[in-house]
Amino acid sequence: MTVTLPPDYRPSDEEPFMSDIMKEYFRQKLLAWRSELLRESDETLAHLQEGGMQEPDIADRASAETDRALELRTRDRERKLIAKIDAALERIANGSYGYCEESGEPITIRRLEARPIATLSIEAQERHERQERTHRED
Repeated sequence: MTVTLPPDYRPSDEEPFMSDIMKEYFRQKLLAWRSELLRESDETLAHLQEGGMQEPDIADRASAETDRALELRTRDRERKLIAKIDAALERIANGSYGYCEESGEPITIRRLEARPIATLSIEAQERHERQERTHRED
């Protein structure tokens, strides 16, 4: 089934949660984010292949190496984010997208707009963060 999104469509609390049009909106949002990350990743790879250790000055080489390490860390974060986007797209396909993994309750549209890869409601996320802080302090 193909759903056509009106260009000005924005999900609202007034419509049925995760209607076909709402799912398509988030699917397109995730796909656009994913393609932007892949484009940035390709640029990072091209940049890493350009530069090298041919800097004659040791300070310049050290600076280039620091930049390279930073780019690699950024690329690793992007790779993990792409995996989360892929998981969210899979949840859209199987009908579980937009629902808290812990409680099964709908995740607010505002939260999904801000973080379309969210798997927990704000309450469940806050609970997790409190538990993490408590365990870190032990």
